[in-house]
Amino acid sequence: MPSIVGLLIIIGCVFGGYALEHGNFSVIIQPIEFLIIFGAATGALIAASTSESLKGVIQGYIKALTKPHIYGKQDFIDLLLLMDEIFKKIKKEGLISIEQDIENPESSKIFSSYPSVMNNPVALDFIRNTFRSILTTNISHFELESLLENEIEIIFHESMAPVHRLEKLADSMPGLGLVAAVLGIILTMGMIDQPPEVLGHHLSIALAGTFFGILTCYGFMVPIVQKMEFFCEQQKEYLDVIKTAIVYFIGGGAPQVAVEFARRTIPPHIRPSFEELENLMKGKK
Repeated sequence: MPSIVGLLIIIGCVFGGYALEHGNFSVIIQPIEFLIIFGAATGALIAASTSESLKGVIQGYIKALTKPHIYGKQDFIDLLLLMDEIFKKIKKEGLISIEQDIENPESSKIFSSYPSVMNNPVALDFIRNTFRSILTTNISHFELESLLENEIEIIFHESMAPVHRLEKLADSMPGLGLVAAVLGIILTMGMIDQPPEVLGHHLSIALAGTFFGILTCYGFMVPIVQKMEFFCEQQKEYLDVIKTAIVYFIGGGAPQVAVEFARRTIPPHIRPSFEELENLMKGKK
């Protein structure tokens, strides 16, 4: 869980450094300041979100916090092998032969062999709807490519909605910290007749609000927003592999050629080698 480790390093370095300088934790640990800052942030998020988008923000944050990635090398290998099996069945038995596989993937021998694809509803629906379009229309591969590119952009845009909401909330955290600080200064000004040490103590508490607003933004929220964005881009890359394979096959390419074009669209750091994929395909035979 690299994200959690990273956040723990932030906490350790920031508060550890404060402790090494003999900082007084009773000054910065202020429950009322937390109530003002995080309560206002929660209210702002709820006010700006629908129930569905709020659920997406929470799920996206948890996923980004606990998972290093959503797709690994094996996920792309499984996808390429699935595409290869589908294409070879069509080549051997005709396009109509995969209709039952598409309509009932749970009972399909091809789909059930790849649980990583079966457990990915977005990718599974993308594959099924694409072949439904091919089966029921006389669509050319040029039109198909345009159709799939448009759908991928729509899926990407929808997946980025929680990212944008959390990003805007992160941008507002320093401002909410300033709100807490201003309230603290107002309270301090009401004690202007007190000794300097009392005023200094209350001003320190007020400044703690600004500190936590800035730390929450740049230390805890911005890194997770970047991780969520990375996950959205990975989802788009995964769908691009599907699109490339199907478009080249429908355009008249041999199954192995279509799969090779798709393999080349996978990012190099998780792309299976040509020999590795070829050996796996031979093993499937």
